Amino acid sequence: MSNNSPYTYTVLRYVHDVMTGEFVNVGVVMHVPSQQRVLAKTRTTMGRIRGVFPDLDRNAFTAAMQAVQRSFRKIAKENTKDSLFVSTGDAAVFGRQALPADDSSLQWSSVGSGLTSEADKTFDRLYDRFVARYDTPSRHRRTDDDVWRPVLQKLEEKNLASLLQEKIIAGPVDDVLFKHAWKNGCWHVYEPVSFDLVDADGIKVKAREWLGHLAAVVTDGKNVEPFKPHFIVGAPRDHALRQAYDSALAILRRAPNDPEIFEETQIDDLIARIEHEVRSHGPSVR
Repeated sequence: MSNNSPYTYTVLRYVHDVMTGEFVNVGVVMHVPSQQRVLAKTRTTMGRIRGVFPDLDRNAFTAAMQAVQRSFRKIAKENTKDSLFVSTGDAAVFGRQALPADDSSLQWSSVGSGLTSEADKTFDRLYDRFVARYDTPSRHRRTDDDVWRPVLQKLEEKNLASLLQEKIIAGPVDDVLFKHAWKNGCWHVYEPVSFDLVDADGIKVKAREWLGHLAAVVTDGKNVEPFKPHFIVGAPRDHALRQAYDSALAILRRAPNDPEIFEETQIDDLIARIEHEVRSHGPSVR
C-alpha cells in the first residue's frame, strides 16, 4: 500500500515592476490535507534579490516578509482548533489568508500539486527549488540541528537525553514549541540557534524573531506557565560577520524571562549544570 499523500503548493512572488512583470520567488506554502498540515516559509534575508533589484527598499521588504510570517503563525494557531478546515481547500486558500490577493508587489502563483511520503522533506525541496535555488552560498552553513548535535551526544553520554521532551509554552497571543525541555520547579527549555548565516541582516533578523517569540508567550498574568529559556548558539564562521553575531547575542539577552546563552565552547558547562540539577533535585516531568 502506498503511503503517499496528495499535496498542493503555491509560491509567493515579489513583483518588482508590474509593467515588465519582473519577479523573484520569496516564499512557499504547502498544504497536505490528509495530514491536516500547512507548511509555509518566506525569505528572512535579501539574498540574490539585492543583486537583481538594487533599488529595492531593504527595510520595507524585510518588514513585509516578517508580516507574512506572523500571519502564517496566527493562521496555524487558529486552524489547529478547526481540523475540518485544515483538511479542506488547497495551498492558495491558506496563502490568501495570510496575504489577500490584490495589486501589491507580493503575489501568489498558480497552484501546483504532487504526492509525498515525507511532507517536511518535500517542502524543503520545494523551497530550495523555487526560492533558494539561485542563491549561491559559498559553503555549507550549519543549521540549528548541527548546533544541537554535540549537546545531544553529551547528554546521551550522561544518560540524560531521555529526560528531555517537547513542551508547548502557551501565551496570550501565540504558542511556542520547544523540542527540548524538562521540568525542575519551572520548565527549562533549550533552543539551538545557528547564526552561521549568509549575511549580517539574516543574523540579526533571526535573533529578533526569537525576541518576538518569547515576547508573545510572556505576560504579567498568573495563568502563563513559568519557564526559563536557554539558547545554545552557533557563531558564523565568516569572521566578517562577528559584529552582527555580537549584536544578535545582545538582542537575545534582552528577551523576556532573562534567557541564558551558551556558546559552543560552553556546552560542557551547560551539560554539567543540567547533570547537577538532575542529580540534586531530580526531574519533575509530565
